[in-house]
Amino acid sequence: MALTGSLDATVESDRVSFTFTVANDGDDPVTLSFRDSCSADFAVLDGDEERWRWSHGRMFTQALQSESIDPGESVSYEGEWQQPETGTHTAVATLEADNQNCEASTEISM
Repeated sequence: MALTGSLDATVESDRVSFTFTVANDGDDPVTLSFRDSCSADFAVLDGDEERWRWSHGRMFTQALQSESIDPGESVSYEGEWQQPETGTHTAVATLEADNQNCEASTEISM
């Protein structure tokens, strides 16, 4: 199993939109298992200090779910940071599956 992630950020004056793509680069299907409806999370860091987290203050449905990614296929997850702070930051996306790890990051400037 080989999951790879990429993170794209679209910066506008009043928001930053994130798209986290998780691709299966392996030869076998990968099943992702989640314990709630939060499939991915996004954080914005200023050095080691966290400035914003997409999941902070949100509530998620507490239900087991799964998603399968076939070889050569990918899935995407989206998040949005409204009223972002000015400056240069590192955005990090994390897959929230219980049984697989995948992360991606990118630099953003406002």
